[in-house]
Parts: sequence; C-alpha cells; structure tokens
Amino acid sequence: MSGRPLNVPVPTRREWTIASDIRHIEPLVSEVVNLCLEAGLSARVCRLNVPVALTEALSNAIVCGNRENVDRAVTTSFVLDENALTLEVTDDGEGFDPTSVTFSPDDADWLEREDGRGLFLMRSLMDCVELQRPSKTKPGLTVRLVLNRT
Repeated sequence: MSGRPLNVPVPTRREWTIASDIRHIEPLVSEVVNLCLEAGLSARVCRLNVPVALTEALSNAIVCGNRENVDRAVTTSFVLDENALTLEVTDDGEGFDPTSVTFSPDDADWLEREDGRGLFLMRSLMDCVELQRPSKTKPGLTVRLVLNRT
C-alpha cells in the first residue's frame, strides 16, 4: 500500500466532530483523502477504498445512527502509523445489531434497494471492519475501518 515517501509525520492522528448533516460528509472525506495522499498511500487506495468506505460509515452514522438530528454529533478519527491506517466513526445513536444486516450481492431483493449495502462495501474495501459501542453507559456506535500498510 505504501507509495512515495511520507510527507506527514508517522504516527499521525487527527480528529473531527461534525453535526449530523450529510452536507458535511464530502468535505471531511476530501480532507481524509488528502491526508492519505500526503502520507504516500497508493492513489488507488486513497481515491477508491478510503472515500467509499468512509462515506458509507459517515452516512450510516448520520442517517441511521443519529437520524439526521443536527444536535447530535459524529466524531471521526484518523490514525496513521507504520503498520496501518485506522479510521473510526462514532455516532450518538442507539446502535444496531450488525448480524441483522445480511447483504448478498446475489439476492435480487437487495440489489433493488436504495440502502443496506454499507457494511458489505466497507468490508469489501478495508482489511478490517469492527463495530463496537464506545461506552456501556452512553448511546452510540463506533465503526473502525483498518487498512494495513503491508
């Protein structure tokens, strides 16, 4: 996955908090893509895998998790080290059971739906996708997206 020499220090960590408004997705994804390119990750990964997976995670957090309530926040973190790029997207919603989502590209009913493919896409584009509650006492769900650098 490594391309040209790093132009950003490693490790690098950034964090953003946005209101639950889908208009915030594109600028945030663009900033993350630029960080990936500056870090020397491959153009293919930076321009295809990362933006699609991150857009899906952000849209799920905003639309499904926070129900587009602009008073609820979505936090995104970017961590790049020698081994991996890790992106985490955390919402304030009630969460869901990820085992209840069973997308199959062979299922005609799923292919005609407008939604429901996000986890499938994230899992197809990233090396690791984990979902967890950030706290037992507060609502919310964190989606962790990992791309290995080796």
